[in-house]
Amino acid sequence: MDKVIEISETIKFSIGGSILEISYIIASVLFIFGLKMLSHPETARRGNIWAAVGMGIAVVATILFHKMAGEPIGNIGYIIGAIVLGTVIGWIIAVKVQMTAMPQLVSFFNGMGGASAALIALMEFPHVEQELIAQYGMANGNVLVILLGLMIGSVSFAGSMVAFGKLDGRIGDIKSTALRVINIILLVLLIGFIVYIMSSGATDPRELMPALYVMLAVALIYGVLFVMPIGGADMPVVISLLNSFTGIAAAMGGFLYNNQAMLTGGILVGSAGTILTILMCHAMNRSLFNVIVGAFGKAAAGAGDERGAIREVSLSDAAVLLNYSQRVVIIPGYGLAVAQAQHLAHELDKMLTESGVDVKYAIHPVAGRMPGHMNVLLAEADVPYDKLVEMEDINPDMPNTDVAVVIGANDVVNPAAEEDPSSPIYGMPIVKAHEAKNIIVMKRGMGKGYAAIENNLFYADKTRMLFGNAKESLQKLIEEIKTL
Repeated sequence: MDKVIEISETIKFSIGGSILEISYIIASVLFIFGLKMLSHPETARRGNIWAAVGMGIAVVATILFHKMAGEPIGNIGYIIGAIVLGTVIGWIIAVKVQMTAMPQLVSFFNGMGGASAALIALMEFPHVEQELIAQYGMANGNVLVILLGLMIGSVSFAGSMVAFGKLDGRIGDIKSTALRVINIILLVLLIGFIVYIMSSGATDPRELMPALYVMLAVALIYGVLFVMPIGGADMPVVISLLNSFTGIAAAMGGFLYNNQAMLTGGILVGSAGTILTILMCHAMNRSLFNVIVGAFGKAAAGAGDERGAIREVSLSDAAVLLNYSQRVVIIPGYGLAVAQAQHLAHELDKMLTESGVDVKYAIHPVAGRMPGHMNVLLAEADVPYDKLVEMEDINPDMPNTDVAVVIGANDVVNPAAEEDPSSPIYGMPIVKAHEAKNIIVMKRGMGKGYAAIENNLFYADKTRMLFGNAKESLQKLIEEIKTL
C-alpha cells in the first residue's frame, strides 16, 4: 500500500510539474506574441492584452500546480489579497491618469518592478541552500543572481522615482562634475560589495545581512544620483534604460527560481529596453555615456550673432495660409503635451482635411518625455494612425510641404543640427521643418530647448511665430478658419 501511495504521489508530482512547465511555455509564447504586436499602433492594444493573459496564466498556474509539483506555496490568502489590492489600485490609477502624465505613470510602474526584484533578493538571500554553500561557499550562482537582482532592482526603483519627479516637475536637474565622480565611486562600491560577500568565508548567509543592507542603501543612493544630472530631452532615453534594468532584475529572479515565464519576461523587457535605448541614442546622435553624464546644455561659443529678426504672424493670416495650402505637416513636441492641445490639433487637422488639405504629423523619435509619447498622445485624440509619419519617412517630402506647423517642439527641428558643426546638437537627426515653403511656430515665448541653445529656425525668413499657449492659439486659429 505504501508503495502504491508513493507511486501515485510521484505521478502527481510529475503531472503537476509538467502542467506548470507547459503553462510557463504558453505564457512565454504570449509574451513574445504580445511584444511583437506592440510594434504597430493598430495592434498594440491587443498585444498588451495577450501579454497580460500570459502573465495571468503564469500566476494562476503557479498557485494551482506548485503544490502538485511537490513545492507547496504558503500564505495563499495573502497572495490573493495582494493581487486583488494591486489590481484595484493599478486599475484606478491607469483609468484616472491623463495622457499627458503617461510618462510619469510609466516611470512609476517601472519603479515598482525594480522594487519587487530588490525585495525578492532581500528575502531570498538568508535562504540560500546550505548544500550550495557547503560545496561552493558564497561564490555560487544563486548568491550572484541575488546580489545582481538587489543592485539592479534598487537602482531601477530609485532612478525611476527620480525620473517620475522630474517628469512631474517636482525635481530639477543637478549639473555637477563632482556628482559624476561620486556616481563612479558608488558604482565601484557596489561591485566591491558583491566581491566581498561572494568571497567571504561565511557559512550562514544571515551573518552577511548587515553588509547586504548597506549595499541596498548604496544602490538606492546611486539610483537617485544616477538620474539627477539627466534632464528633459534625455528623459525618453533614461526611461528606456531604467526599463531595461527592471527587465534584467526580473530575469535574475527567473534564474533564481528556475522559472521560465519570469526569465522570458525579464529577458524580453531587458533586451527590448536596451535596444530601444540604443536606437534613441542613435536618433539623437549621442552616446549613452553622454546621456548619462548629462552632456547637453553647453551652447556653442560665438553662435547666434547673425540670426536676424523674429517675425510674427496674425491669427487671420495663419488661418488663410493653412486653409489654402495643399500640404500641411504638423510637428508636435512636448509643449503640445503640456498644453494638452492634442484634441484641438486633431480638430484643426480635420477642418483642413475637409477643405482638401493633405495633413500629416511628423513624429520625431525623442519628441516628448518617453518613447512613443507623441504617438500615444495623438492616438488618444483619435488621430488616424496613417497620419502619423516617422521622421525619416516625412523628411523627403518636406520641400513639397506648403506649411510646417511646429507646436511645442524645439531642438528636434533646430537646423543647427545640420548647419553648425560647433553646435552641441550637431549631427542629431531632426525633422527638416526648415525645408518647408512656410513655417508657423507656436510657442509661449522665445525660451530655449533642453540643449540650451537658440533655435535658428525661429529666425528664418520663411518662419512666422504665433506666440501664446498652444491650446489657446489652436482654439483661436480654428475659429478664424471657420470664418473663411
